[in-house]
Amino acid sequence: MWLSVVPASDIPNIAALSFLTDKAIHFLIFLYLSSLGLLSRFTLSNIYLLIAIFSFGLIIEIIHFYHPYRYFELADIAANSLGILLASLIFQKKD
Repeated sequence: MWLSVVPASDIPNIAALSFLTDKAIHFLIFLYLSSLGLLSRFTLSNIYLLIAIFSFGLIIEIIHFYHPYRYFELADIAANSLGILLASLIFQKKD
């Protein structure tokens, strides 16, 4: 969470990332978060869990819109969504 709201220039090596690398990181983080959630077998249904994870990413992007050192990016939301979707597909095939 902390990395989501500090200025990117305060994070070593982040400012040097390319657009595609940044989106790949978003994708991998949300693939990981979704996979962990689905592996945990919470009593919450999988769809609600994935909606909560998507909402977390959306809220972070909304915070970026108002944050003076960060930027709201639809491409981040798309990358997050693709990570969530892939985790969902992987775990559908497992069940």
